[in-house]
Amino acid sequence: MELDVIAIVTLVLFGLLAGFLNAIVGGGGLISLPALLMVGMPPAAAIATNKLAGSLGNFTSMMTFLRAGKINTKMLLPIIPFVFISSVCGALTVSAISPSILRPLVIVMLTVVFLYTVFNKGFGQAKTAVYATGKKKWLGLGLGLMVIIGFYDGFFGPGTGSFIIFVLLFMGFGFLEASASSKLLNFTSNIAALLTYLLLGMVNFTYGLILGVAMVIGAYTGSKVAMAKGLSFIRLLFIVMTFVLIIKNSYDYWLEIAKR
Repeated sequence: MELDVIAIVTLVLFGLLAGFLNAIVGGGGLISLPALLMVGMPPAAAIATNKLAGSLGNFTSMMTFLRAGKINTKMLLPIIPFVFISSVCGALTVSAISPSILRPLVIVMLTVVFLYTVFNKGFGQAKTAVYATGKKKWLGLGLGLMVIIGFYDGFFGPGTGSFIIFVLLFMGFGFLEASASSKLLNFTSNIAALLTYLLLGMVNFTYGLILGVAMVIGAYTGSKVAMAKGLSFIRLLFIVMTFVLIIKNSYDYWLEIAKR
């Protein structure tokens, strides 16, 4: 594939927006992955290359939140090895099974996330995390779900950040802490999948680095905006992005069915 001006502009513009949104509420893959497909990359290579760009963006927002003391490392560090391994397994599965088979399930899950967040007005407003209330069974369920999400991120990806944030919210985190803490787990799953794809020789460095640099700039800006705007802004943007993810995945699924 030849790199032209249109491809560069497309990757930069989409990368800035993807990094900005992903830093706040997740869902950046909804923008960055289609950008790679738009410039002519095959689906499997686009998914692999997107992990390079996503890793750079997530690392930037993670470090910004970490320096500001917004990430709950004490609670999340123990699960990082499990998320890493599950993401590697997901990435290895891509070569054997088409990620498109997950789309119907993703649509259902996103719809549940959307409806629960919209109708539960107090969701994510107070910091009452289960590790502080003694509800160990919910803590175990939440961490178990993180492992499943790690596999999904390595296998497909779009919507991962939103799923992680939702699980953290369900465990009692506030929106800002959930948004910030999700970056640690999302970066873990991204880097695990990236290393796997690198070993498989599926990553396009030129496209990935151009998109990644743009996502770094967007991620830094998004992290600062999230900390400045607070809970109400993050909640609203989370609901909007989840709805957009539902529409986009539903449309893609409809196109797949129409082609059969």
